[in-house]
Amino acid sequence: RDLVKTDDAIDTQNNFKQKYEVPSDKKAVVSELKKLAKDAEMVWLASDEDREGEAISWHLYETLSLRDEKTKRIVFHEITKPAILKAIEQPRKIDFNLVNAQQARRVLDRLVGFELSPVLWRKVKPSLSAGRVQSVAVRLIVEREREINKFEAEASFKIVAQFSTGKVREMFKAELPQRFEKKEDAYLFLNDCLEAAFEINSLEKRPAKRTPAAPFTTSTLQQEASRKLGFSVARTMQVAQRLYEAGRITYMRTDSVNLSDTAIQAAQQEIVNAYGEKYHKLRRYKTKAAGAQEAHEAIRPTYFSDHSIDGDNAERRLYELIWKRAIASQMSEAEFEKTTAKIGVSTRKEELVATGEVMKFDGFLKVYMESTDDDSDLVADQDGDNALLPPLDKGQLLELKAMTATERFSRPPARYTEASLVKKLEELGIGRPSTYAPTISTIQNRGYVVKEDRDGRERKYVVLSKLDKKIVEEIRTETTGAERSKMFPTDIGVLVNDF
Repeated sequence: RDLVKTDDAIDTQNNFKQKYEVPSDKKAVVSELKKLAKDAEMVWLASDEDREGEAISWHLYETLSLRDEKTKRIVFHEITKPAILKAIEQPRKIDFNLVNAQQARRVLDRLVGFELSPVLWRKVKPSLSAGRVQSVAVRLIVEREREINKFEAEASFKIVAQFSTGKVREMFKAELPQRFEKKEDAYLFLNDCLEAAFEINSLEKRPAKRTPAAPFTTSTLQQEASRKLGFSVARTMQVAQRLYEAGRITYMRTDSVNLSDTAIQAAQQEIVNAYGEKYHKLRRYKTKAAGAQEAHEAIRPTYFSDHSIDGDNAERRLYELIWKRAIASQMSEAEFEKTTAKIGVSTRKEELVATGEVMKFDGFLKVYMESTDDDSDLVADQDGDNALLPPLDKGQLLELKAMTATERFSRPPARYTEASLVKKLEELGIGRPSTYAPTISTIQNRGYVVKEDRDGRERKYVVLSKLDKKIVEEIRTETTGAERSKMFPTDIGVLVNDF
């Protein structure tokens, strides 16, 4: 049931008493349930274990006129025989604190919506809406757009050199950590390097570790499926719903990174069987988000022994992503050796820096590597950041093969994708795991925000390079600001937001 659609739904004078009704398209279901409940010896209420779920149980209790002695409330987080049997052994009563919390939220929703929306209709245009979560989401997108419009790119020159140790094929790159703001300074630096000698001033080797990410919550699953599989937030939730209903994964609306003991043991067994003892490391994760309801486990495969499943392409790919992330969370760190070489220039006080990384043990990377939001943008800048360096010694002289100074522009803040908007809302404590997808659909359906690709524009930049014994300047063009599936505010979105 839901609040009646009329103005008297909430009696604000009388302790916010609510008036509920069963919508006409649900009347048949309700009378069917009433009949079944009347004939049953026991009714088990098994909705989710969060505010909404508890409220659903209470609504059923009220609407079906159930009696206490014939009703039990149970919860389980995965659709498996042991989980359901265990739930049946531990029935409880409806938790009214949760029910009241949900009703307070629903009342607030209605009061905010009912107070604001008619004002929008009168002042801006009919059929607009405002709401606790959607209005904030629109605001984030509008504010970000304004930051981008105000932004003025600053140019600076980045110096990259290529050295050889004198042995065949032993070439490596080094970079100047600082950038030059003026072309003249960059030119001067290159000029000073034409006749300079280069030697290794210091070599530092140090071990480095990388630890796996926590298992998925609703929000991290939406972000990662967007980056790795290109799914929209709504699509991720549809596919996850099907996996859950088929008993393949635990419940997909959760803000907890916690795994049950059964899951931790199952993962351990699977890792030891598949990869060996030294790949396993037991880890327990704690949720950082304030206000997390920890009602569920993290999203994980129901059976870790199923590395993949039968299903359509989207289901298989999403399942494998969930399986990998959950398994990786119980695996050992990846171990690296990082080498940093500082290269002195005889004619200048600056040092060039070369870094390299050697993997000593792959650990969890055998299974899974987390993506970041900027993956696609960074590819151009990261030419082999973690490349291998040839064997080097302190004091060794190097031969300069090439050096360039390339003009680079500072970047405006990035526009939101659906996934990065979810991440931001979660950081700000706005919305719940169950509301991210609907909110993002709502602001697009209302025409406040559009998700689209936009072509970039061409921009010229300068490259200075050392050629034999002189420095050559050329002007190249690049495309900048091309956007893929980003969220842009519409004019009406901006108007409503400001209003």
